[in-house]
Amino acid sequence: MTRIAILKRADMDAEQGKVFDDVTKEGGPTGGPYWAYIRNPQMMRELQNVSNTLSASGPSKRERQLSIMAIIRFWGAEYPWSVQTRAALAMGISQEIIDAINAGGTPALSDAREKMSYDLTNELLKTKKLSDATYAAASKLFNEKELMAVIATVGQFSMTCLTTIAYDCTPSPDVPHRLKH
Repeated sequence: MTRIAILKRADMDAEQGKVFDDVTKEGGPTGGPYWAYIRNPQMMRELQNVSNTLSASGPSKRERQLSIMAIIRFWGAEYPWSVQTRAALAMGISQEIIDAINAGGTPALSDAREKMSYDLTNELLKTKKLSDATYAAASKLFNEKELMAVIATVGQFSMTCLTTIAYDCTPSPDVPHRLKH
């Protein structure tokens, strides 16, 4: 159940409808936090642009996904977990890695860049800073554009999680991928 009414396309004003149609055509998300974002169509458009930019900024899809999974676990956001777990599985992230993240543990990641994406994200969220050692190690693995994208994803996807929490966007009970509490 969500705290905000989910607007049907027919109930949207012209600006909302245009943004909704554009995002739908692009294959972008329109559920969860977007139920709220559509109330401010310009913001929804810009948030979609930021997400697209970060996705295209260099870290692999798996590296970005592992960062996103860490962010969701940190915030305990139900709706994104169900959606992003499905995406993680589709890109070949193993159920064992997903289960370790869900349990609040450290997944066994053998790829150095994937491990750094996950570890850097957790360090930023849990300590509210990035140590010199982590920054130096990340700078050896990622170029400046890629590192900026990993760091910015922490803020961008935290907003997604907090929006779903604030508006109580929860997945339907039949969704198979559930966040552990």
